[in-house]
Amino acid sequence: MDLFEKCRNFTRARDAMAAGLYPYFRAIQSGPGSEVMIDGKMMIMVGSNNYLGLTGHPKVVEAAVAATKKYGSGCTGSRFLNGTLDIHIELEERLARFMKREAAVCFSTGFQTNQGALSTLVGKDDLVFTDRTDHASIVDGCRLAFGKTVKYRHNDMHDLERVLRSHAGTDKGKLIATDGVFSMEGDIVNLPRLADLAKQYGARVYIDDAHSIGVLGKHGRGTGEHWGMEDAIDVSMGTFSKSFASLGGFLAGDETTIHYIKHHARALIFSASMPPAAVATVLACLDVIESEPERLEQLWKNTRKMLAGYKSLGFETGPSETPIIPIIVGDDERCFMFWKLLFENGVFANPTVSPAVPPGQALIRTSYMATHTDSELDRVLEIFAKLGKQFGII
Repeated sequence: MDLFEKCRNFTRARDAMAAGLYPYFRAIQSGPGSEVMIDGKMMIMVGSNNYLGLTGHPKVVEAAVAATKKYGSGCTGSRFLNGTLDIHIELEERLARFMKREAAVCFSTGFQTNQGALSTLVGKDDLVFTDRTDHASIVDGCRLAFGKTVKYRHNDMHDLERVLRSHAGTDKGKLIATDGVFSMEGDIVNLPRLADLAKQYGARVYIDDAHSIGVLGKHGRGTGEHWGMEDAIDVSMGTFSKSFASLGGFLAGDETTIHYIKHHARALIFSASMPPAAVATVLACLDVIESEPERLEQLWKNTRKMLAGYKSLGFETGPSETPIIPIIVGDDERCFMFWKLLFENGVFANPTVSPAVPPGQALIRTSYMATHTDSELDRVLEIFAKLGKQFGII
């Protein structure tokens, strides 16, 4: 059999293109603000993870430009060898202080952060317990790990207790790895119960705070601060491609754990380090987050407005309680059709279909920023209301 036969047999995307329903790889011709330009047309962006709206902040842009002028465009090597700049060290120290942890280490992408950490921490005699809807980077990190992966139902602490109990008799190392905010559903992990179970069954806790840092907690420190349980988390993971308006990721935890990961994670040792502009961007974003707390307040004002608006119209938004608000549509084809009409009406959102969600549960993933105006949000609700009635969803 020809290895490439699978490529020739993959027709799903081309069929969608032929039908005019293909939603992916749309070229944006402007910066990722609350409005973007596509094909020369301005659209309201409700499909971004730019939660605090910092990608265009003057201080952030200025910092990126200044770093490029000082250090050049790239580091040409891994952190382990020639790719560590003084600003990498500065950023890691700053992140450790921000997260109230002993140490932090930065990776080149958020995906590599989870992949590198989990494949390093979970050894051949260890167990890792994962939520069935965890991000793909957690899934792949566990696949690369030599230990055994045990899955439990989404945010279901009874099921987590069941699988932990089934392995209670072993002396293997145990790790519970979960998203803090789930990227499609928009709900928050039940950390109080999870932490109780971890303590009861001798497991460590790893939280992917990619969609939580800059969003949850009074100061934006994520899931732990949201629940008032930062000490219950052994390792926190964060990404720079969302609230920090850049590219990369980091881990924060005790010094010995971070030191071990720095010297064993292949995703860190064998990848080029974050470029200077990306590092400087995150440092500037930290400055803004700490000096402009009103941005976080505005993000939640907009979130409450949209959650209440969709629910009052009769849309099903699942368990969402964050700026990620899914609109449940139904089957895949209807979801693509709904997305197309949204797009034609000037709203950019993200269709999500099986296998990313269960069959029959296709959804439009919307997400909101601190920089959305009331008029933009009102317009989005107006368009959703019109199309929702047209499709019989509401």
